[in-house]
Amino acid sequence: MKVFVTGASGFIGSAVVRELINTGHQVIGLARTEKSAKSIIEAGAEVLLGNLENVEILKQGVLQADGVIHAAFNHDFMKGGQSTFLDSAATDKNAINAMGEMLIGTGKPIIITSGMLGLPLINGFITEESTAQHSPRTSEATALTLAEKGVNASVIRLAPSVHDKGDYGFIPFIISLAKKKGVSAYPNEGENHWCAVHRLDAAKAFRLAVEKGKKGALYNVIGDKGIELKTVATLIGETLNLPVKSVSGDELAKHFEWMSNFVTMESIATNFQTQEQLGWTPEHIGLLEDMQLNYF
Repeated sequence: MKVFVTGASGFIGSAVVRELINTGHQVIGLARTEKSAKSIIEAGAEVLLGNLENVEILKQGVLQADGVIHAAFNHDFMKGGQSTFLDSAATDKNAINAMGEMLIGTGKPIIITSGMLGLPLINGFITEESTAQHSPRTSEATALTLAEKGVNASVIRLAPSVHDKGDYGFIPFIISLAKKKGVSAYPNEGENHWCAVHRLDAAKAFRLAVEKGKKGALYNVIGDKGIELKTVATLIGETLNLPVKSVSGDELAKHFEWMSNFVTMESIATNFQTQEQLGWTPEHIGLLEDMQLNYF
């Protein structure tokens, strides 16, 4: 099938493009810049120049494809000292709705990317039944609304740490804070957990979802079900030869900066339904081993 992929040159999207092409699919990749376009072409995909704010371009991509994987999201959350997260979330919602409109009545799949931080626990874990409540990022809710309208929409929920060499997300930021401040910190008692998944395992899940995902399904794409933040901080401290300490209150906010709200969340999770429904099993190394190999 021919798949339209947004975020096709990004850390996750580029792996999705390779996974699709290596398994016999054709890809149209959305590119914001000529540099992104070049990398998409080198991967063996077609290019559509545009961005998430240009909904007419997005509609063109959808019309040319047999399915859609929406992996783009603006993760540059700060501009001029101000948070731009709500703007990113609004752009994302508009993009999803624009693409979804083109899919009503077609049966063609659209896979929407969402996250797991902040989802409620059910019997101590985030499961596929956990649903987003009052989240400013409405990717998941928007996808489910499209499904109610008959669109073949499903959701890939990514672990907060999607890891591999070249990662520029939460863990590299935590490492940079430790280097800058001379201490590897963890929040409070450090007993809250983060789940994680290797980028290549995530890419396979996206491919399987576009091939055989079910309308309205929520997929928990995780490898490590939960690693204590204290364990992460200890590994960073030992590797960088820095002291490891707990921070809380004002000290926590000062150390973790814009990430202070995220780092206190509990995201221990399961993925039993996801593995069963997609026939997907994570195969690559876990976060801690990947950190030792590629993050310092």
